[in-house]
Amino acid sequence: MSERSLLVLDSDPAVHQVISQALNRDDRKIQNVYDGRDALAYLRAHPCDLVVAGQGRNGLGGLKLLRRIRSIQPDAKIIVTGEPSPEHALDAMRARAYSYFRKPLAPVPFADMVHQALQSSSSWQNDVKVVSARREWVSLEVRCKIQAAERAVHLVGELEPEMPRETWDDVATAFRELLLNAIEHGGKSDARKRVHVRLLRTSRELIVHVHDPGKGFSLEALPHSALSNPEDSPTRHVEIRAENGQRPGGFGILMARNLVDELIYNERGNEVVFIKYVTWGQ
Repeated sequence: MSERSLLVLDSDPAVHQVISQALNRDDRKIQNVYDGRDALAYLRAHPCDLVVAGQGRNGLGGLKLLRRIRSIQPDAKIIVTGEPSPEHALDAMRARAYSYFRKPLAPVPFADMVHQALQSSSSWQNDVKVVSARREWVSLEVRCKIQAAERAVHLVGELEPEMPRETWDDVATAFRELLLNAIEHGGKSDARKRVHVRLLRTSRELIVHVHDPGKGFSLEALPHSALSNPEDSPTRHVEIRAENGQRPGGFGILMARNLVDELIYNERGNEVVFIKYVTWGQ
């Protein structure tokens, strides 16, 4: 495998240390810079597989740098880092960042996202499209690709920095399972199709709506799901999934139902809404 080139911009040496420890591998070359102007000068002379854009010493932050980089290396994958800010996360994704991470960085999720970015194809730019960016009403279009689902799940986490951690873990797990179901079963993993996601935030709850492009299904007729297992064969769906060449799983709907407060499907079975009651900031 050829060596991958990474550029890391941040004014804080401690951030560079955390990132280097998380990303250091023999097949990667990491260039550290502390000033936004130095980052732009480096990019004019060197192609990069990935840029981690934080706050530079001269006031050129990740979002501004993101837009400047586009004029130098239009196809560069860029992960923006910054303060916990739903607005900044949505702005970054609208400007075609690969992802946004709040500080302090969580090393393992950050390293996983970097690995995914380096492995992704050249057609990643519009995999997660922000349609509405109001704090109370966020709408996304997610291409029917597993990598796009992972980016969307992470983005939703960046939109809820005030949500209690345990509550977010429940929301993230339920959302990921339902989104993967929509991509794999509704969209048939066809990258030409998209899943529509809406996140509605009220003073007491988070409402998540997932609408896939498929024909729908009946909850009573899902042989590949744990919901359909007969009482005397609690793992029958595992065998059916293996016979059909499907990934291990089948617990998604059952798991989501147990993690959220309400889960409702439409009549066709191609739209699902779940509600999680939240006490924000606690």
